[in-house]
Amino acid sequence: MEKNGMKERIGIIICDRYRMCAGGKCLRSFRNREGAFSIYRGRDVELAGYATCGGCPGGNVEYAPEEMKKNEVQVVHFATGLIVGYPPCPHIMHFRDFVVARYEMKVVIGTHPIPQKYYNMHMNLKTWDSPEWSEFIQPTLTDEKTRASYD
Repeated sequence: MEKNGMKERIGIIICDRYRMCAGGKCLRSFRNREGAFSIYRGRDVELAGYATCGGCPGGNVEYAPEEMKKNEVQVVHFATGLIVGYPPCPHIMHFRDFVVARYEMKVVIGTHPIPQKYYNMHMNLKTWDSPEWSEFIQPTLTDEKTRASYD
């Protein structure tokens, strides 16, 4: 959806333990509208911000969305790495609630589809058995073939 004649803009916040990530899976899934980016199919959307959380407990989450908002970002995505890392980010719910309350921005948990190897491990570990985690992984769950293509 365009706002005031401008493209819809999104930002991505990644886990700091992956700070050296080149963003390939996120950018591929954004381009292909896969995983959590499937909500943008058929829409003109631009990536306008990319930052790390700043390391545990995520101090940059307090500031990065402010900069993104200045650049007209309307939606912040917390990268899939926050979901699939070992352990998954214990602060993700707090991050979401903070960004929504402080910056009045929409938050989506996830970017690229969960890679199959991470899906298998977390299913074995029962990491995502809680109602919260079941909700968090939904946008990035996809089908097994797509997950395998992100391994």
